[in-house]
Amino acid sequence: MKLLKRLTSKPAIISFLVLFQLFLVYVALYQLTAWIPILYFFFVAIAFALSVYIISLEINPSYKLSWVFMILSFPLIGVTNYLLFGGRKVPKDLRTGVNQLSLDKTPLLVQDPVVLDDLITHCPRATKGTHYLLKNTDYPVYNDSKVTYYPTGETKYAALLDELAKAERFIFLEYFIVKEGEMLTTIVNLLREKAAQGVEIKLIFDDFGAIHLPKSFKTQLKSYGIDVYFFNPIRPILAIYMNNRDHRKIAVIDGKVGFIGGINLADEYINVISRFGHWKDTAIKVEGNAVFGLSVMFLHFWRHLSKQPVDFEAYRVQCDPQPDGFVQLFADSPTDEELVAEHAHLNLINEARRTLYIMTPYLVIGHEMLTSLILSAKSGVDVRILVPHIPDKWYVLAVTRSNYEMLIKAGVRIYEYTPGFVHGKVMLIDDQMAIVGTSNLDFRSYYMHFECGALISKSASLLDMKRDFLDTLKVSEEISYEMTQKVHPLVRLGRMLLNVFNGVL
Repeated sequence: MKLLKRLTSKPAIISFLVLFQLFLVYVALYQLTAWIPILYFFFVAIAFALSVYIISLEINPSYKLSWVFMILSFPLIGVTNYLLFGGRKVPKDLRTGVNQLSLDKTPLLVQDPVVLDDLITHCPRATKGTHYLLKNTDYPVYNDSKVTYYPTGETKYAALLDELAKAERFIFLEYFIVKEGEMLTTIVNLLREKAAQGVEIKLIFDDFGAIHLPKSFKTQLKSYGIDVYFFNPIRPILAIYMNNRDHRKIAVIDGKVGFIGGINLADEYINVISRFGHWKDTAIKVEGNAVFGLSVMFLHFWRHLSKQPVDFEAYRVQCDPQPDGFVQLFADSPTDEELVAEHAHLNLINEARRTLYIMTPYLVIGHEMLTSLILSAKSGVDVRILVPHIPDKWYVLAVTRSNYEMLIKAGVRIYEYTPGFVHGKVMLIDDQMAIVGTSNLDFRSYYMHFECGALISKSASLLDMKRDFLDTLKVSEEISYEMTQKVHPLVRLGRMLLNVFNGVL
């Protein structure tokens, strides 16, 4: 009975239909080449022309290498896969709707020049990264908002429940992974109570991340008076835009409090269940006027999905000042050519002088990131990277480990979290600046997904991040250079081959 239920579930049906379409495409190609050999040479010519085109693109060289290697090695499959899945194709409706954000944010999000002057005076090293984000995302920097750091999913979850219980006007929730369980049930019950009290509740869930939810879930929420939309619905078609997922994790309560970070709405994030050992995750809470940036971020998606006008000013709340350094929220989108998250990370790495601490579930990085990390270590910066020991995807850990030898040889210290899986996304330099958000150090986050984050400077929360990072290293295993030399030759070869395709994983 369970097997039948799994075979007839939405994920199983969609997977079968997509694989069946791929099978038909490849069978058709094989049949054509068997009867018309000239078609094979035509594909070889196309492969060379396509490779030249890809090489000419202004994108990460590792991403180029992955596709060019596949296309030239297997012209039929490579060309077909690139035409189906390559590039950063985004459907017109999604591209037009989301790009409208940049046209509308400017009058809503206005930078206070006094705050910029204050930043230059008290944290001049942050000005380069801040100006980059201001110019390319329009989100301003604030000096009157407080940041609180949560070192685990459990602590963030408790804080989220507390804030949701205090909601009086509106609640916005936007998440990638949403699964049935204790966490979701508790939150839905609380939202139901709030909706009955007249609180406006809007939810956005990624359709792929919520694919295991029952069909009745949306109807159930609407019966409670809760509005919900599913982002980029999964369809059984061969299309690259199925890769464009809403990877953001946002919660906004009354426009006064906002949460972002790595924690989704599923029990493994708070260790109620164990999938990959102990789940180590992080998040931040922002309180104050900076939260309006999260409201704008959410409402632009909401307007695109609902196709209804939104009065943004109705959700602007004037908050009492809570000076705690500087915080600047930002969003990243695959609908434009700007790699905001990657460039923000690179800017921060290049600003490091004494210490650079990175917590990431994946280290699937390209040439620029690899070079920046190596250069920092060779320049005397104490570079430490924390990654999982128990992976959620074995092939991604294999690619992550393929980078160890080069990084460690340059002086980078790498640790694997032996109790389980690390899902936090934190980059901290010199106890002075940090980026916390939803972006992983991999190509999917940088190229395919919608992401968000916060650049934080001179905040008391930075010392909490440092403390948590160093405490976590105590229960992690440091990878030595000698350990990288003892890897079996076949395992090393497998990692090398996977690393060739790191741009398409």
